[in-house]
Amino acid sequence: MTQLCVELPDAVHSVLHCAPADVDRELRLAAAVQWYQQGRISQEWAAEIAGLDRTEFLLALARLGKDSFLVDFEDLDRELSRG
Repeated sequence: MTQLCVELPDAVHSVLHCAPADVDRELRLAAAVQWYQQGRISQEWAAEIAGLDRTEFLLALARLGKDSFLVDFEDLDRELSRG
């Protein structure tokens, strides 16, 4: 597994009101959500990056008010016009 070292201000734990382990978990989830929302990774990969199973990842998206399923409307239009 790849490890990254991210330097954050010392006060980040106080500002976020959480423990260092929680910051790690939140950063992983934030990255996974961002990359998923950009269409760069699948739900499966996003869940893996976030350290969650797919159902937990979908629930996290819902808690964050993010779309669980991404629709490319151009692809959808092409599919509908073929059928």
